[in-house]
Amino acid sequence: MSNFFSIFSTSASALTAQSVRLNTVASNLANSSVGAPTPEDTYQPKEVLFQTVYDRTDPNRADTPVRVTGIIDRPEDPIATYEPQHPQANEEGYVFRPAVNVVQEMANMMSASRNYEANIEVLNTTRQLLQRTLQLGAQ
Repeated sequence: MSNFFSIFSTSASALTAQSVRLNTVASNLANSSVGAPTPEDTYQPKEVLFQTVYDRTDPNRADTPVRVTGIIDRPEDPIATYEPQHPQANEEGYVFRPAVNVVQEMANMMSASRNYEANIEVLNTTRQLLQRTLQLGAQ
């Protein structure tokens, strides 16, 4: 019975992690075209760091949860474009935009979304198995 509950815990931690990943991707996409007058003021694309939480008493356990250890800036140089009419243009007429690869971010979003859906399916299947087990015990 405790294995069922550890499955719930592991899937719940994965759902939380993928939710953070989806929000980070959304932030990157939302800021992908925001201009700034200097490279230092440009939005830095973010990336989520995950960590597996191992059980020190049994490191071979398969039901290890995952947690978000941080959200870091990706070290990418901003893209300078010559747009002298832009309100954020500097004295030379350049606007700096973040180096966000929209295709890569969409792939990350699809991956996080599919991982999220897979963990929802794990939770639903585990719940159904637990209910069937309880029904067998009641008969």
